[in-house]
Amino acid sequence: MATLADVARRAGVSPATASRVINGSSKPVADNLRERVLRAVADLRYVPNAHAQLLARPQRSVVGVVVHDVSDPYFAELTRGLQRVATDHGRLVIICNSYRDPERELEYVEMLRAQQVAAIVLAGSGYHDATFTARLAEKLAAYETTGGRVAVVGRHEHPGDAVMPANTDGGRLLGTELLRRGHTRIGVVAGPQVLTTITDRLDGLRAALAEGGHPLPAERIRYADFDRDGGARAAGELLDAVPGLTALVALNDSMAVGALTLLRARNVAVPGQVSVVGFDDMPVAADVTPALTTVRLPLVELGARAMTLALGPAADRPRVEVLPATLVVRDSLGPAPD
Repeated sequence: MATLADVARRAGVSPATASRVINGSSKPVADNLRERVLRAVADLRYVPNAHAQLLARPQRSVVGVVVHDVSDPYFAELTRGLQRVATDHGRLVIICNSYRDPERELEYVEMLRAQQVAAIVLAGSGYHDATFTARLAEKLAAYETTGGRVAVVGRHEHPGDAVMPANTDGGRLLGTELLRRGHTRIGVVAGPQVLTTITDRLDGLRAALAEGGHPLPAERIRYADFDRDGGARAAGELLDAVPGLTALVALNDSMAVGALTLLRARNVAVPGQVSVVGFDDMPVAADVTPALTTVRLPLVELGARAMTLALGPAADRPRVEVLPATLVVRDSLGPAPD
């Protein structure tokens, strides 16, 4: 079995430097030295001594959470669940907003690792970016090597513990219900194309429409910012470019609220002329006029389960939990007009 001295010798560094890297010390280590140590750990299949690690670092009482934007109602609900479980475990939560900037996300992971947090939870969509995904996986693997724990919410690409919302199923539910009510000319108000969550939700919607004999053409999809203003802008573009739409599917509720605002400004009756549906079932969905039909995801539970996995006993293999989506029908959805 390899020892710390073996790792240091293989990497060409001092045992003290190897220890700093492996134990997640806050003392600075040059990037090239860090990479050599981590490569040696992988080559020698070195397993750190848990007792030695406890002696080498203080008790970890803080957990780090990286979200896209905690002011977004989706992430506010997720964070409620995350914080509830962390508090029950006597842990303090550091919340980092990446604002959907992959580089900032990488920086936060490195900063949290330097702070020797007990666990890191990444909450929110992954990105269609192979280079970023590989760099993130490398940083998370290095953190886990030092005894840290990682869990993710809504990401396929991390090979560890994950809690997944049933986004594709939710898209299918919307497509099936729209067809049942006679809607075939449907436009989609989508978020940023780089987000894997958008792909998942759109895949489910497309599949349901195609199975019903009404494939969704690309010209009926508009990608925009994942917020109210983006929803209004995308809805306006669709109505101008594709006359005769009877329904708009917004891939989150904030965008749906923007679409409702745009339709009201144009004196388009909802649902009399155009139905509008959303995704997530934010608290505001029941309060807007007309009340929004949407897909409900158990967001607080998603956050709670992710933190439970991150702070609970480690498993021999990655655990993936999928929480279901349900359709909530309200006043914004009606039959297709004649």
